[in-house]
Amino acid sequence: MLYLKDLYYHPAATPEPILKGVSLELAPQELGLIVGPSGSGKTTLLEILAGLAQQTRGEIHWKDQELTDLHLQQLAGLVFQFPERHFCASTVLEELRFGHPELRLEQVEQALEEVGLAHLNHKISPHALSGGQQRRLSLAVQLIRQPNLLMLDEPTAGLDWSMRSQLAKLLAKLKEHWTLLIVTHDPDELEAIADRCWRIDHGQIAITKQP
Repeated sequence: MLYLKDLYYHPAATPEPILKGVSLELAPQELGLIVGPSGSGKTTLLEILAGLAQQTRGEIHWKDQELTDLHLQQLAGLVFQFPERHFCASTVLEELRFGHPELRLEQVEQALEEVGLAHLNHKISPHALSGGQQRRLSLAVQLIRQPNLLMLDEPTAGLDWSMRSQLAKLLAKLKEHWTLLIVTHDPDELEAIADRCWRIDHGQIAITKQP
């Protein structure tokens, strides 16, 4: 179970806190959805949960353990908005093994199968894939690390309605084995598959759906 308790984030450069007392909980194998406009604090919250930024105050717990940013870097996987812009390898295989050269081929194939890319040519360039395939590959890049918490920032951004629908179906399938937290300003395809939903605005969060 993921617990956030009274999380504040107030960097010195901003007159107001970006996050103001955010508290939430998310159980294993649940999909949590945080909805809010641009500038509401969504991405900042994910960056804190990925260990890329540190809250000003407040607590983050996984089960009974309070987590530091170093713990979070090991526990969580974050798929950025437009993740295809972050691909840096020349082949799909190299992209999946980037930073993890010890990974066996069977682990690579298992990650691709989990996101519906089982028959993908490992030697093709990630930039030669379709938009939907690139989003699936970005998920596989994180899943191969076996994160306890998989987070996605605006996963349907830039996709047409067909790709958005396919991605929503994939995420619904992934929550059978993974805990997911998604932030978006456009929840249309995602609300139906979410177990818990929150609304965030000006750094304050309120629950709108719970089991």
